Amino acid sequence: MKEAEIRRLLAANLLCVFTVIQTAVVPAFFWDGFTVLGTHLTWLCVCSVCVSALNIVLHLVLKPNLTPKRSSFAHKISRFLKCCIYFFMSCILFHAIIVLYGAPLIESVTETFLFAVLLSTFTTLQCLCMLGPNIQAWIRVFSKNGAMSIWESSLQITTVCSILGAWFGAFPIPLDWDRPWQVWPISCSLGATFGYMAGLIIAPLWIHWNRKQLTYKSR
Repeated sequence: MKEAEIRRLLAANLLCVFTVIQTAVVPAFFWDGFTVLGTHLTWLCVCSVCVSALNIVLHLVLKPNLTPKRSSFAHKISRFLKCCIYFFMSCILFHAIIVLYGAPLIESVTETFLFAVLLSTFTTLQCLCMLGPNIQAWIRVFSKNGAMSIWESSLQITTVCSILGAWFGAFPIPLDWDRPWQVWPISCSLGATFGYMAGLIIAPLWIHWNRKQLTYKSR
């Protein structure tokens, strides 16, 4: 395993972390009263858009795919449309799952959906950028020992950390503390964000420490 590839992964992940931090800082210079807690829905939109744009750019620049293939323009358009449909379906699916876990069904629909969009950005979008609309590849990557590159190992870690962060973020909501960040879905979205950033940092470090044990074989 080449150290240069691990450094590329670390640089890309740190850039994603920096971008998330900037979404909480930079808009305040242009938007009066902008805060992550006070204007949370706006921050959800800003964070989702910025992280999505950066992931797409990094994918186009770094090209982490194992076997990139040339394809026709029509195939690329079809692939892009499928990715858009998959992402929208992911948002709907996450929205339904969040409601089943106790989120308001009718009230706060906008808040719940935007949280689902954020969660899809941290998880599904990365899968679409790296693996495309290939469900079989998704199943392979998230199965035991299914990763075929350090990028796919990083994808596993960041996805799991994002979902776990959102799950842990739900614990403070029912507590009778009357804190501003307990309003739905602030604690969950912050938990998902911190989990995502933690996964981005943990992934290259874990891969570096276990590089001698990791062996990636083509399938």
